[in-house]
Amino acid sequence: MRADRLCLTPEEAVTHVDDNTIAVVPALGVTYHGLYEDVAGIASALDDLQARTGLDVPIHVDAASGGFVVPFTDPGHNPWDFRVPRVKSINASGHKFGLAPLGVGWVLWREAADLPDDLVFHVSYLGGDMPTFQVNFSRPAGQVIAQYFDFVHLGRSGYAAIHGTAHAVARECAAGIASLPGFRVLHDGDPAKGIPAVVWTLDPGVQSFTLHELSDRLRMRGWQVQTYPFTGDLATRDFQRILVRRDFSREMARLFLRDVREAVAFLGSRPSAAGSSRPSSYSHL
Repeated sequence: MRADRLCLTPEEAVTHVDDNTIAVVPALGVTYHGLYEDVAGIASALDDLQARTGLDVPIHVDAASGGFVVPFTDPGHNPWDFRVPRVKSINASGHKFGLAPLGVGWVLWREAADLPDDLVFHVSYLGGDMPTFQVNFSRPAGQVIAQYFDFVHLGRSGYAAIHGTAHAVARECAAGIASLPGFRVLHDGDPAKGIPAVVWTLDPGVQSFTLHELSDRLRMRGWQVQTYPFTGDLATRDFQRILVRRDFSREMARLFLRDVREAVAFLGSRPSAAGSSRPSSYSHL
């Protein structure tokens, strides 16, 4: 990553492709910042690469976060799914924005031939063949039933309303964070650009406190806000993010912004400069 390039670009993707490349994996909601990568653009670049070199490299779309968001909050988004011929498989997490209980995830292949049979376990069960694509053969089905219930109960309009509200709350949080001196917002929850999340960093000129110290102050108020580096050129710089889901209301957002403002005011009023110690960041399992 670079300050001017947070996502994988089509031009950058093809420079890493060679005879050993089995797939290119753009993310529909990058973990670090929540922004969507350009699946259609990367596919077009790979089409051009194949025309020039003969290399035919498929795409797997990591839509763990955005797969259950984009169809409902930005239906006119550039094609990222099986409308793009080079996309052979897509994964999405039901327990994230799919609104299902923890433990359910989905993966789709364009056609059966795109899933090599060597990756499928064929289990003889009660006299029949039970093919499975997971490490363990038997798992509870409660999460799958809950996901089905959400589909039937909420429908397209329900998912659109829930995630649309989450985007609106995220944008309200982003506006509040951006109004603080020295804070720079990288993703403001815009549904055309990424998932309902807000990501920010401090301007280099801020010397009175660090984001690690802000995390500690917020934890005293019950908020767990990760402080973490990006990769590449940004591996030595700290960032923070919040993820907005349906249980994070506008009232909670305003309480959060109040606590952020109070923490920043406290940290900025200390006589000693920051940097004497580096508190450990919140580690989520």
